[in-house]
Amino acid sequence: MRGLARREFCLVLLRRMADVRPDLVAEALPRLGASRGEAHAAHTRWQALQHSPRAPRGLSLRKAVLGPPEEVEDRRFGDLDVEVRRWPLPLWPHLYWEVLSGPGGSVLNEHLVRAPGSPVPPATVTDLRVWQHVLDDVIGLPGAASVDPGVVTRWEVHLPGDVRATFVWGLLLQVSPEAGSTARN
Repeated sequence: MRGLARREFCLVLLRRMADVRPDLVAEALPRLGASRGEAHAAHTRWQALQHSPRAPRGLSLRKAVLGPPEEVEDRRFGDLDVEVRRWPLPLWPHLYWEVLSGPGGSVLNEHLVRAPGSPVPPATVTDLRVWQHVLDDVIGLPGAASVDPGVVTRWEVHLPGDVRATFVWGLLLQVSPEAGSTARN
């Protein structure tokens, strides 16, 4: 897609992450060789594509921006057949961008997930790693309760000891309270 590729897609993801952790986003921009202006321009371009009557829709838009997926898998949820596609992203080499699509290429869900062979140690209630663990790492922990905060890009998991894990696009961005947890920022 003209003006957007995997690097710029990372900038689009960072835009929503900056709402929760602007410090981590500021540290990430130089790793992509990007400025705040470039991040803003990528987000503006993505939003324009989302609302353009001539731009590809749903899965077609993701494939136009991200290229061919590295992995494709068919999955069945009840009566619904879905396809799961995963792409590596330059900012998070131990993660994939995962898109679940339904009939006709409609995007049902999309977020960051753990890549096979990731060196990141498993999450525990006392060892949650910001910018490394993803929702799937934490949701299965003993006593974990997922909470939908009502924002498409965000999710929360409440853990024993009054620990709250906040995710944006499936990536762990904040653990609070820090006391009682060895969260690594």
